[in-house]
Amino acid sequence: MHIPVKRSQYDRILSGVIGGLCNHFDWNLTLGRIIYVLLTLTPVFPGILVYLGLWLLMEKPDDVQ
Repeated sequence: MHIPVKRSQYDRILSGVIGGLCNHFDWNLTLGRIIYVLLTLTPVFPGILVYLGLWLLMEKPDDVQ
């Protein structure tokens, strides 16, 4: 099962998950990363598991070989 959001090819630090979400929803990339880091630091949000799950579920960028 894949979600119809593609990981970013250019706006990536690890795998382009946050960049892809920000591009898809037309959000500010820096603000999206800051919000994700702040959520990950809270004990309620399992940030690393969510990131890995999105990495597996999101489609690869078009130009990746």
